[in-house]
Amino acid sequence: MLYPLYAAGFVTALGAHSIAAGLGLFTGEQHTSLLTLGILLAVYDGAEIILKPVFGTLADRIGPRPVLLGGLTAFAAASAAFVVVGNPALLVVVRFAQGAAASAFSPAAGAMVARLSDGSRHGRVFSSYGAFKSLGYALGPILGAVLITTGGYPALFIALTVLAVAVTAWAALAVPTLPPLPRRRQTVLDLARRLGSADFLHPTVTLASATAALAVGVGFFPVLAIEAGMSLIVTGAAVSLLSVTAVLVQPLAGRARDSGRLSDGIGMAAGIGLAAAGLLAAALLTVPVGVVVPVGVVVAGVMVGAGTAISTPLAFAHLAGTAPPERLGQTMGAAEIGRELGDAGGPLLVGAIAAAVSLSGGLAALAIVLGGVAVINTRRNSR
Repeated sequence: MLYPLYAAGFVTALGAHSIAAGLGLFTGEQHTSLLTLGILLAVYDGAEIILKPVFGTLADRIGPRPVLLGGLTAFAAASAAFVVVGNPALLVVVRFAQGAAASAFSPAAGAMVARLSDGSRHGRVFSSYGAFKSLGYALGPILGAVLITTGGYPALFIALTVLAVAVTAWAALAVPTLPPLPRRRQTVLDLARRLGSADFLHPTVTLASATAALAVGVGFFPVLAIEAGMSLIVTGAAVSLLSVTAVLVQPLAGRARDSGRLSDGIGMAAGIGLAAAGLLAAALLTVPVGVVVPVGVVVAGVMVGAGTAISTPLAFAHLAGTAPPERLGQTMGAAEIGRELGDAGGPLLVGAIAAAVSLSGGLAALAIVLGGVAVINTRRNSR
């Protein structure tokens, strides 16, 4: 019964990154700037930032299953709408609509994963959930490149529509109804105190940092690869290695966490540090003579993928283990704000600095920010 929930994570990841991988070519054809690319990458997550806490709280009130099914249905409808209208100029609108739908089923799925599994298995189940999302990230760039190359954006959106409908039907048949848990009255001060605690802020900042690194890798590493003379399909395959690495590493991190061989704090700090090193390696590919080495893009992608794979499931498991059970949807939705801020803010930061200075400067800036997060987390866990 967990696999339809994992599939829901796959849908949002595939939907986001299959489109994102082709945006480098789109901006090149339209002669737009890297800042515009950053905006196009960020709009999906902007919708999630606004709406995830709302739908997370709704999942606590009425139960997560109807929120899950409603979000998946809306995602299918948004994807189908692009096919019907057939106007590429509406790409931004459709991405926002897909992000709004994902903001419903993503926190609902996370809350159900936590409630349907024992706390001693949270590392495993959240690493599996993350692995399915990483699989979506992995297949997204290459699948998006193939579909866009052969049939344009309509072919991609038809595929997304069919996938979303199939997962909706599967979830409707296999996912049990989980009634809302009894909740004590919560004041605004109670909510602020809980969301301001270290048990919430630490994993949330980790999620934001990891997602920023992943979004920048998927969005901007193709620019480096294209500058190296690689075709769109080969570029998509190369960048997909970033997510393939995450698929392979996440189950290992989850099992290590559940067996006690890897603590949440140290694992989160180490993962963010590794992702920062990968971004810095990518930045150095264009310094000082502007030569891009394709192998270097792959190595940097593997480092970013491994770093996010270590830190992300540990952050979610920590949140699930420390949040009040009756507030899981709200907690996951609020934590996803941090994650989506990273998903949107990372590309915007890199795009803005790239437009003003250079792409290597933008990648280096984000690497420094993530390195600082890793150092702070390490110091906190050494106390």
